[in-house]
Order: sequence, then C-alpha cells, then structure tokens
Amino acid sequence: MAPQRFQEQFDQVRRAMPDVPLVMGPDDSAEFFYEQGVVLARDGEDARIVEDTLRARSADIPGLTADAVRRAGPETNRSGITRIQVGDPAPGIRSGSGDRAVAGALRAMREAEGRAERRLVSRNHVVTIAVNACPGDEPVPGRPTVTANPAPAEIAYVPETAVGVLVIDTGLMRDYRSYPLLAHTQGDGALAETDEQGFLKQYVGHGTFIAGLVAAVAPNTDITVRGTLGDVGAILESEFGDKLFEAVDQDGWPDLISLSAGTSNGSTDGLLGLERFMEELRDQPRTLLVAAAGNNASATPFWPAAYADVPGYEDVVLSVGALRGDGEFGACFSNHGPWVKIYAPGERLTSSLTGFDAPVPYVYQHSTFDACRHGFVYACTCQHPQHIGVLSEEQQPTPAKPEQVMFEGLAQWSGTSFATPVTAAMIAAHMTAHKENDPRAARRQLLSANRDHAEVRGAMVPALRPPTWSPVPVATPSATA
Repeated sequence: MAPQRFQEQFDQVRRAMPDVPLVMGPDDSAEFFYEQGVVLARDGEDARIVEDTLRARSADIPGLTADAVRRAGPETNRSGITRIQVGDPAPGIRSGSGDRAVAGALRAMREAEGRAERRLVSRNHVVTIAVNACPGDEPVPGRPTVTANPAPAEIAYVPETAVGVLVIDTGLMRDYRSYPLLAHTQGDGALAETDEQGFLKQYVGHGTFIAGLVAAVAPNTDITVRGTLGDVGAILESEFGDKLFEAVDQDGWPDLISLSAGTSNGSTDGLLGLERFMEELRDQPRTLLVAAAGNNASATPFWPAAYADVPGYEDVVLSVGALRGDGEFGACFSNHGPWVKIYAPGERLTSSLTGFDAPVPYVYQHSTFDACRHGFVYACTCQHPQHIGVLSEEQQPTPAKPEQVMFEGLAQWSGTSFATPVTAAMIAAHMTAHKENDPRAARRQLLSANRDHAEVRGAMVPALRPPTWSPVPVATPSATA
C-alpha cells in the first residue's frame, strides 16, 4: 500500500484532473504520479517501434493485450511526443502497486532500448507544484504588522531596461494589481479562485505570491505569470511541453523563466515530454530557466531542474534548493545533491497572496506545518498523517475540524517554489546593476562572485541571500513533531 502521507494530495490532484486516471508509482513507492494505462514515445519512428514491439510481446506482459496497444492522442505535436495506450482506462489505482500494464510495457522495451542506445518509452508523469504529494507547506495569513520579506529593493523601474521574467505557475488573483509591487506584472487569471463554498482553492494564489517575490527583489522587471499549471498546480507531462511552447510563443522568449514545479521519474534521464522544449531552450542564448529542486527531501534527480547537471545544459538551467528560515542550513523539505546548484531562502517568506481589495476565506483541508520547517509547534501530515487538526502556532496538534482563516494581502509561505523566484530575481537585479543583457552570463557572474555558503545535510553549498531578506527564528522541534 502507498504511504498514507501521499494519499490526500493524490486525491486532490485526481479531483483536479477528473478525466485522467492516475497512479502513484513507481511499482513499490509513491515517488511520483503518472497516467494509468498510457506510455509516452517520441512521435514518428520511435512510436512505431514501441507499438510493434509491445504488440509482438503482449502475451508476455501481464495486463496487456495486442488489441489494447494503440495511439491515445495526436500522432504529432509541437513537443514531439505521442501517447500510446497499453491498458484500458479505469479509475485511478489508490495503492502503490502501480500499473501492471505500464510497468510491463516499460520492461518489454528494455531490449529494444538497449539496441537503440536511447530511451524509447516512459510513463506519462504528472508535473506538479506539490511534488511527491507533499507541499512545502500551506500559506499563513500575514499579521497586520507583517511586511514583505524580502523587502522591496530600492531599484528604479526603467521600461527600456526592464528584465523580462516569465513565471510558469497557476496564474494571478483577480485583484493582484492592488498590491503596488505588481504594477509591472501581467498574465493569466487563475482558472477558479474559490470552490463552490467560496473558499480559496489550494495553490490558487501561488503565482501571485511568486510574482511579488520577484518584484520585491528585482523591481526593474516586467513579469508575466502564466496559468500553465492550472488547478492544484498539476499538468500531465504529455501536455506540458506544448503549454511551455505556447507560453513563450505568446510573448517571445524571455530573459528568465521561473518554474516552481516538476517531477522525479526514477531515472537519470530527463522527461521525454520536455525533450524538444529543452532542446529549443538550449538554442535560445538569451533565456535562462531557473527551476525548483523540489520538496521531496531527496537526492533523486528532479526534472526539469536536474537538467542543470546534464552535459550541454549546465548554462541553460539553474536548479534551486531552499534554505530554512535562518538562512544557515538547508530546509528539511528541500531536495539536495550535486545536481542542485544553488540554495536561496525558501522558508517563511512573505509576499502578496490575494491582493488587497477584499479578504478571501481559506479552509485548511490538511495541515503540513512542522516545527523543523517553520518554527511552528505543528505536525506535518507528510511525516505524521495521524495529526490532522486546526492551525495553531501555540498549541500542540490535536484532531479537530480544519480551521477557516482569512487572507487579505500578505501571507507567509515556504517551499522550494519560493527559493526559485528569489534566485531568478537576484539574477535579474544583477543584470540591471551591471547593465548585462545576457541572463546566462549574469548567472555565471553572480555565482562566480558569490562567497556565501550554507550547510545542507553536512555539506557546504553555495547560497544566495537577497540584501533585503531578513532571517526568521527557527524553533526547536517539539516532542510530538
């Protein structure tokens, strides 16, 4: 059975993607989500090899018949991949046993992949903000005395020199312009801000929060937030490449792309569905992808951030891990390892969530606070699923009805999601300060000149801390956390 700690977020993603049967996998863990009964292949010759091989070997694959192998979508698209059905769709499997047809199809292709000396087939993963079904945490409404952290830098906005930043996320709240820092921000509105009861939906303010962080650290930016990740910040790998192309086609390739989502895939290869986009990105010398390393507390490569360690992409992608509130150590949720190239503050940052026109209610459907993360005396369902109770910074966790809170303007939030735009903004600020037009050159210059370090799981790693960022106290974990 899959770990209980992943089930709730899995259910939320399934509700957000009701027409897609999803599975937690791979076969014996909940490392990622993927589409049931479907594999991905490059369109053209690779897809034909996959179909022919699977039909020929169907008798040896549990749960697979020759008649079940067929195209499950367009044979060609901008991202260069196609979906191949290998099993009949059915309601998503709730256990961690995976999908026998998909697992069998992947095994059946190993010999052909060995001959081709390249990967021919993969699962259709879900790319999501809530990686490994465990978000960094949920937002906390800012108190009346709370101000933005990082605070707004004293940098003038000059339209002629403003750095273009594209945020791939969940879109913007309808009243985002009521936050003064977002005066030079545009983009897509959130698909649906509230549910049928009028409560703020999970992750709906995520893109607005990120835009506020970029604008605070680097005011001389033109920020565009796209709602690519839709509801609950999740999208199928098979669709993600096309959506990324749509985003850059709409306004042209930007200086910087900030992406706070991804997935592991049990492989040291990247995502098949992003292969063509990554190749085109590599050929755009004036665009840098800054990508979140993920919240899995794992050293397993997380894509697309892990492209930062792939030959040919070292200058194209910058992978970002999160520092905890004091800035001295890595946040306990942050992914780590040599493929993570820089760490930045990502715990208990303060930015705009909803704008300032009217308060919006939010119900904590589950609680993900943990003292080791945030200084809150609160248990994390990712680690302690038995503790699901009301939000409290003062009390021990107790089973109770989830608490309703109100958001109006600023909020505190934690995750590698937010270390990522902070890093992108520091590169943008460097471009402005040094009149540098090449974001990849600015990245090299900034990291080369940087002398700051932090400790992450016993290793000293490079760390970027914005000049206007202030550390927050880190409390000792409680006995129950």
